[in-house]
Amino acid sequence: MKLFPVAAVGLALLTVGPRHASAGDVETGILAELNLARTQPTDYARTLRRDAETDRVRSGWSRSDGEDPGALDEAIDFLMRQEPLPPLRYNARLAAMARAYVAEQGPSGEVGHVGPGGEGFSQRLRSLGAQPGMAGEDIYYGSMSPAEVVRQLIIDSGVPGRGHRTNIFTAGFKAAGAGCGRHTIYRSMCVIDFAGGFVER
Repeated sequence: MKLFPVAAVGLALLTVGPRHASAGDVETGILAELNLARTQPTDYARTLRRDAETDRVRSGWSRSDGEDPGALDEAIDFLMRQEPLPPLRYNARLAAMARAYVAEQGPSGEVGHVGPGGEGFSQRLRSLGAQPGMAGEDIYYGSMSPAEVVRQLIIDSGVPGRGHRTNIFTAGFKAAGAGCGRHTIYRSMCVIDFAGGFVER
């Protein structure tokens, strides 16, 4: 697996995963998986350990490929120490922003948080009315499996500072929305946008 960090937000690439899935079901599933990890981190850690030990983990997030061989064990240790957090609320504006970015970037084949038109995450966030100082974005390429997307972002192999994981377990983030769809190079992509609040307009 190859992962690329981008500043305080992050993206991940993985070129395996189910070929057919409803984007809406995946987006709903991602929020449910995020909340499972946030509200029950020790149980989530035990699931990761069990799946790794019984070899039922997909190769993309279970392997130690030399780039970051301790990432899985480190993620399990982190989860075992993590205090439960409140679940993230679904936010339709964040989901719409995530879907719009998938629609913009997916056909271009590009990756990262700056779209083909040059608009970055902070600009997209401001146009939505969110507070850029209390927001984050994770992008995952190559899978439409909610469990695989979230688990890979938590394991965060190869990412200095584990920025994807930090976003997921930031207590100040209260809401999230996900958008998934086709990507011309990596087959699929999922964007998860997090925020602590919105300014009133």
